[in-house]
Amino acid sequence: MLELHCHTTCSDGTLTPSELVHAAVREGVLALAITDHDTLSGWQEAITTAQPHNLEIVPGVELSTVHNDRSLHILGFYPNAQQLSAPLSERLEGRKRRSQKMIAKLEALGYPISLPELGEGMAPGRPHLAKALVDAGHVKSMREAFDRLLGDDKPAYVHYEKFSISEGITLLHNCGAVPVWAHPYLFRGGEVEDVLKELVDAGLMGIEVYHPSHTPKERKHLEALCSQYSLLMTGGSDYHGPSPDGKSPSSSTLNMMRLPLTLLDPLKEAAHTLN
Repeated sequence: MLELHCHTTCSDGTLTPSELVHAAVREGVLALAITDHDTLSGWQEAITTAQPHNLEIVPGVELSTVHNDRSLHILGFYPNAQQLSAPLSERLEGRKRRSQKMIAKLEALGYPISLPELGEGMAPGRPHLAKALVDAGHVKSMREAFDRLLGDDKPAYVHYEKFSISEGITLLHNCGAVPVWAHPYLFRGGEVEDVLKELVDAGLMGIEVYHPSHTPKERKHLEALCSQYSLLMTGGSDYHGPSPDGKSPSSSTLNMMRLPLTLLDPLKEAAHTLN
């Protein structure tokens, strides 16, 4: 009953941290990681809301890096918030610049939109732009927005600002966080085995083995790679909440991976060695 990959409205999720906590409690989750993109803003609300419910909040982040000109995400668990906040503020500004570039591209393509005002510490992402396209009547669903305009290599796509895997892993290490490669088989910039070697050399400590996008065969292979490189295994639903447009069904549901709490203890032990 472990969820180590979830998003809130502080990045590109559709549930507030409090709403996510209540949903997790309903689904029988006992430990829930808040892993918003490049921001820690959802932690405190989630921790406060979870206290009466015997739900453990695992503080985390999903860091955006670029490798082989492709987006590669690294989860960081148990970071020191004070140490990580300033570097993440720089990453957040980069996300804002990226969103503005994509908005300019969309306008040039004949699809003008307005990005809604986001709260302090919230990271704009492509789902926000997709929803704005739906609201403006340019597309019928968020899925169409990605398929036609916002997906990788589509006309309005803009790469993240350069931030290497080595820089990302070093940053997480320096802030006491355990770096874990998120959903390896979603990465489109190289073979998993080759990229993993580079990540391990940079200090990677774990792999998100259990993810809705991974087939049983892929999970088995990732388990073997974890054994080979003595890496931690984590997993989660990558839950973003119900679709905001009501037309694109959520690709995951809370607690769908049915992961045992036993995966959490090695993660905690690893975090302890970094602090």
